[in-house]
Amino acid sequence: MNASNASAGREAGNGQDHPAAQDHPAPSPDAPAAPAPPATPPDGPATPADPAARDRAQAADGRAPGSDPEAAGPAVTYAFLLLPSHNRVYAQSSVALARAELEVFGAAVLGGRLTDVDTTELGGVPYLTFRVRGGLGDRDLRYLSNLSSLYALFALEDGRLTPLPLRRLDKFASDLITIQKYSGKTNEDFTKLLLNVTALATEAPERLLTGELRLLDPLCGRGTTLNQAVMYGLDAAGVDHDGKSFEAYGTFLRQWLKNSRIKHHAETSTVRRDRKSLGRRLHVTLGETKELYKKGEAIEVTVIHADTAASGAFFRRGSFDLIVTDAPYGVRYGSRAAEELSRSPVPLLASALPVWAGLLRPGGALGLSWNTHVARRAELAELLAGHGFTVLDGEPYRGFRHRVDQSIDRDLIVARLERPTGRGR
Repeated sequence: MNASNASAGREAGNGQDHPAAQDHPAPSPDAPAAPAPPATPPDGPATPADPAARDRAQAADGRAPGSDPEAAGPAVTYAFLLLPSHNRVYAQSSVALARAELEVFGAAVLGGRLTDVDTTELGGVPYLTFRVRGGLGDRDLRYLSNLSSLYALFALEDGRLTPLPLRRLDKFASDLITIQKYSGKTNEDFTKLLLNVTALATEAPERLLTGELRLLDPLCGRGTTLNQAVMYGLDAAGVDHDGKSFEAYGTFLRQWLKNSRIKHHAETSTVRRDRKSLGRRLHVTLGETKELYKKGEAIEVTVIHADTAASGAFFRRGSFDLIVTDAPYGVRYGSRAAEELSRSPVPLLASALPVWAGLLRPGGALGLSWNTHVARRAELAELLAGHGFTVLDGEPYRGFRHRVDQSIDRDLIVARLERPTGRGR
């Protein structure tokens, strides 16, 4: 048997085998309009004696190269109301996860202007409060509106909360994310968080806002990550070795599109080469609106039923900007590579990473979650570095570890595929 994703033996698919699916709370209510905070000023001049060295150091920490937080104007204080979670265990970690995601956003988008992140009780309700030098501009709010734990955002001044309108990227109703219920489903909020921090690690994170990023989940299971990408309006592709997961996702997506009356076309075919079957392919095109679909502006979803190490047979090199996936947790089922079953995902990743790296565009990013009980962060970082990735290991990326159950402590690692020296975008 070739290297396979763990869902060949997993009940859950989607790289995870912890307890049942978590309900997702209703989307946040529309906040009343409020005066916009001060616009973000342009970046100031570089102050270090060696700007190139500064940019390299900032990039390694996930910060925006060339940023100069000292050049910004007076700080504005904001309050972040967290999305309620119906999952008790996840809720216990939600503040720390929200803080880590916010700090990644601050490093990648605000260039160091984010300060004083803290938990503050206002009117008996806990908020995540923070300050931004120069305030949040329109572009900043477009990013911030999509943080996975954000329920409502306020400007805070003299104890008064002024609601700020959110500008979410969501293209479709929330049931695309929440309607699937099965044992082992990845928490939807965490899936969104992992996609967000991976997109922010690319060399062009602004393409998340314009829907230009293309995502691959090479251990896609029943498609939780693919659905989140579609919600953002991104083209998405997945690979999974488990036939039941492949069938289940195709059935779900077709039915959801039909029930939602979304213009689409879906077909399943067998991929052949030299008269040999390589695997099955589900290909779906769908439109955010009928008008966009008729104009040919469609979102594409492709799912392959095959071994993840064979992904290169189905997609061209450099086809994707993001690889976002959940590694096997090694509790009920392990991962397989070269016929060997292991609780650790390391053997699987060692076999698959050369293929995945080839499918990622230089400047793109990989985000991987895993169970820290069965693999060490240093092992994964070493593997990624050996395939041309730079692991973003600054402080913001060290705050995501959290408990899922007694057998699983989940963490994530994010790495950027560096562009060969001397080559532009």
